[in-house]
Amino acid sequence: MTATEPSGPAPAPGDRHDDESLAELGYRPELKRTLGNFHTFAAGVSYISILTGTFQLFYFGVAFGGPAYWWSWPMVFAGQLMVALCFCELAARYPVAGSVYNWAKKLGGPHVGWIGGWMMMTATMVTLSAVALAYQITLPQIDQFFQFVGDGTGETDAAANAVLLGSALIFFTTLINAFGVKLMARINSAGVFIELIAAIVLIILLAAHITRGPGSTLTETYGLGGGENLGYFGAFLTASLASAYVMYGFDTASSLGEESLDPSRNAPRAILRALVASFVIGGLILLFALMAVPDLRAEQLSTGGLQYVVLTVLGSTIGEIVLWSVVVAITVCALAVHAAGIRLMFAMARDNNLPAGSLLARVSPRFQTPVVPAIVIGLVGVVILVVNINQPQIFSVITSIAIIMIYLAYLAVTTPMLVQRLRGRWKPAEGRFSLGRFGLPVNIIAVLWGAAMSINLAWPRPDVYNATGPRHWYLQWGAFLFIGIVAGVGFAYYWFVQRHRTGVLEEHRAQPAGLLKE
Repeated sequence: MTATEPSGPAPAPGDRHDDESLAELGYRPELKRTLGNFHTFAAGVSYISILTGTFQLFYFGVAFGGPAYWWSWPMVFAGQLMVALCFCELAARYPVAGSVYNWAKKLGGPHVGWIGGWMMMTATMVTLSAVALAYQITLPQIDQFFQFVGDGTGETDAAANAVLLGSALIFFTTLINAFGVKLMARINSAGVFIELIAAIVLIILLAAHITRGPGSTLTETYGLGGGENLGYFGAFLTASLASAYVMYGFDTASSLGEESLDPSRNAPRAILRALVASFVIGGLILLFALMAVPDLRAEQLSTGGLQYVVLTVLGSTIGEIVLWSVVVAITVCALAVHAAGIRLMFAMARDNNLPAGSLLARVSPRFQTPVVPAIVIGLVGVVILVVNINQPQIFSVITSIAIIMIYLAYLAVTTPMLVQRLRGRWKPAEGRFSLGRFGLPVNIIAVLWGAAMSINLAWPRPDVYNATGPRHWYLQWGAFLFIGIVAGVGFAYYWFVQRHRTGVLEEHRAQPAGLLKE
């Protein structure tokens, strides 16, 4: 056995195929393949995290679109399904860590790959902070004990307390992810199992308490949009952000590809199953909640959100049990977001596309995972929270910016993929997931959808980016400014400094085929 040959049992045929895909990208296998089907499915489900998203943003949708905002749920699902189908073909061809970065690089070249990876990595760190903020929306409603800062009535009490709770959560996810993917996957899978059971039980309980039919529920608009240029359609577009904020992150199933068993077959299935399961379960929770709440016009729907519905309809005891399940869902969601960010940073670092690339790409021999990225992402996530500690609009602003950047990173994949299709250069993996003749129309819709929703998410709505006075133009245009600065400064650094150093680091480079066969 040569020094380049790994010890242990020979890889399974599926793993050999996936290792060959890695070699095609220039990498040698380093991360240990231990994750099975449910682990990869759970990673996608926990990132989407239906209980986290619905409980965090239900109030927003109702406030801006009334109960009829529910129709944005199937709309967003249809658009994201097109993106997910494109990702399934890519996951079958290239099941690789930091999938969005590597896919963008392979399809669009190193410059597109870098900006896609940079946007996704930054967005992931902001998303981690945004998810951590969800503790504040749930824990104090379970018990006022969790309101450590003030009594919750002060202008910045909620924001400051959210930073405290969120920082504790990020510390936990950093610790778990640093101890290796196997521990993370076990906790994540257990959490997802609890989340799915709780979600199904919640659907049944809400269905048992419905007080009105879907006809009257899903047409109620509260008269919103009246007098505006676009009428209710404008209000609906704003409210649709509540759904757009939830259904993303399904690519995580592929981003763990280098640590999964037979990912070229399992990752596409996990992506679709995670998205479809989240759509069905989340849609039923939202629908039955609106049908079960005693007063459909209650002001608390747009302030207390889904937590108010659960406590009102199911009572304090059962309601609090459900809310504790939401806390579990938030926890594993943050865990999955952090894990995805680690793989992305590792992937960019082993291409020497980040400062201190060799350090960031180092895999711990003890924990079999990149430990330094876990710490860096955790620290940045806490810093983002602390910077916004006195910002009462912290929830909507941070969440909005994070999601826009992820939609843009997805566009950095689907757009060059479309170009490759039009040039006849894209070929799905033989014997793996393929869209066949539907590939081109699906890809076109995915690009159009991603562009349209990115504009909708970033639109300078005062109600989203500067909801409380005083009004400032730079807050209202915050999405364009922040994302423009992140993209501009990041790409300038890459263009003038990092691109001259880029290339797979020697310690991560695939060995020549001859050596691997010796």
